[in-house]
Amino acid sequence: MDIKDYSTIIHKAWEGFDSERKITAVEDISAKVSTNHVYRIRFEEDDIIIAKLSFFGKYENFKEDHRIINALCNNLLYPFENVLAKSLLKNNQVYTYHYKENNSSAWVVFYNPIRIDKRLPKRLDEFHIRKLGEQVAKFHKACYKVRNVIPKSSKTLRSDVYKLLDELDANEKRFGNRMQVDYLKYHAEQFLKNRNKLGVRTFDVIPVFIDWNIGNFSVTEKLDIFSRWDYDWFRMSYRVMDFYFFSRVCSDIGDRTVFSYVIGPLTEPRFLWFLEEYHKVYPLTANEVRFIREVYRFFILNYVIKDGAYFFSEKYAKKLQTEAFETYLPSVDRDFDPDIILQHLKLT
Repeated sequence: MDIKDYSTIIHKAWEGFDSERKITAVEDISAKVSTNHVYRIRFEEDDIIIAKLSFFGKYENFKEDHRIINALCNNLLYPFENVLAKSLLKNNQVYTYHYKENNSSAWVVFYNPIRIDKRLPKRLDEFHIRKLGEQVAKFHKACYKVRNVIPKSSKTLRSDVYKLLDELDANEKRFGNRMQVDYLKYHAEQFLKNRNKLGVRTFDVIPVFIDWNIGNFSVTEKLDIFSRWDYDWFRMSYRVMDFYFFSRVCSDIGDRTVFSYVIGPLTEPRFLWFLEEYHKVYPLTANEVRFIREVYRFFILNYVIKDGAYFFSEKYAKKLQTEAFETYLPSVDRDFDPDIILQHLKLT
């Protein structure tokens, strides 16, 4: 779809929501590393809303995710009741718009702007990391408490891995040569085997946002979580799904403009500080810690290999997929040692 069509789609989406209020300006505020587009919409008297436009996946999944996020947003209790952006409602339902024309399809959702307080520094000190670990545990615990009052999700890690296996069989050339395809199948099968072995059915399932890079949330002066935005990778899953990105936030390297997804930060001493404080508030089990390896494996298989071309701009997608074969996947079984975390948290 040509970029020039996006503004037209936004206008059509808004007409379906409230045709009497006219848009005066549409400003693209996208991060430019993703294929999703985010816009600031202005009306007369300087009223503002945010629009997100996507054309990846299925409209039904997009709609489902935003119904879950909105239910979460409205049921989280103090001090997290205003952390998430609220979607605009029509007839008491989250309003989403499905654009279809010829072979083009896209979907839109509108949000109220989210307030932003302080940003964490690009490289965190120990007191930042420890406070972040405590706050994330409290946020996860708050999400767990409302799990029974939010809609069910049709998407699971298992279903996504089976979808990858189907795509590997249906279109080998898209993923590289035969050796590379067989390598991906090996890792997919390892994930499925270890998932069962570690007993994931006993793990807590909560709403997770996964992409907790340092530009996606803000904190108060006391370092309490204040707001969170960017819901591209939202899903109902296991809480350790969020840990890889927090390990990157805690990493000694700090925030980077040119990023990669190496496994090393997961066992850095700095991330152990985070886990130590997290564990005090919302204790982890030994098998959840062991499953961190599989979460990383899943992240590379699903978000970099299977869907990387949709989640990242073309330049980043190619870079990350090349690194997946050369660095990320070879490191999964070689470089992650769960005993480092288990010993630090005194788990067996």
